[in-house]
Amino acid sequence: MWNETNGITGIGYEGETLDSFIRKLSDWNVATLVDVRLNAISRKRGFSKTALSLGLEAKGIAYLHLPALGNPKDNRDGYGESHGHAADIARGVFRERLGGDAARMAMDRLVEVAQRQRVAVLCFESNERHCHRQQVIEAAVEQLGSLLTV
Repeated sequence: MWNETNGITGIGYEGETLDSFIRKLSDWNVATLVDVRLNAISRKRGFSKTALSLGLEAKGIAYLHLPALGNPKDNRDGYGESHGHAADIARGVFRERLGGDAARMAMDRLVEVAQRQRVAVLCFESNERHCHRQQVIEAAVEQLGSLLTV
């Protein structure tokens, strides 16, 4: 189901096949998939950068990898919880990362694309509350909102 917020939604490939994943994006009329994994590699067939981008391209969906919006491996454990000390620390660390120059430039690119078309933000976890992409989407929506009110 598309839960659009200013043209942006999130999606995880946990538990998906490449075909079911791409079908879902097509059903949602997603024009660009924005990959926010730090390293766009996967042990799951079809979800590494090259294979994924080729599969998407075949269905008319653009692929954009923004590794500056990725979450470092040593900061992932806290996302297993929605609330609590570990969750607060992990989200705080990532919030600081979003304030860096590279992340701000990547966020600008994400927002630029989302202003023109439907975008889905990709990471592994199926549940967005357990993934840094929720913070990426929230920051992008906030930035889009400020652009609309200027």
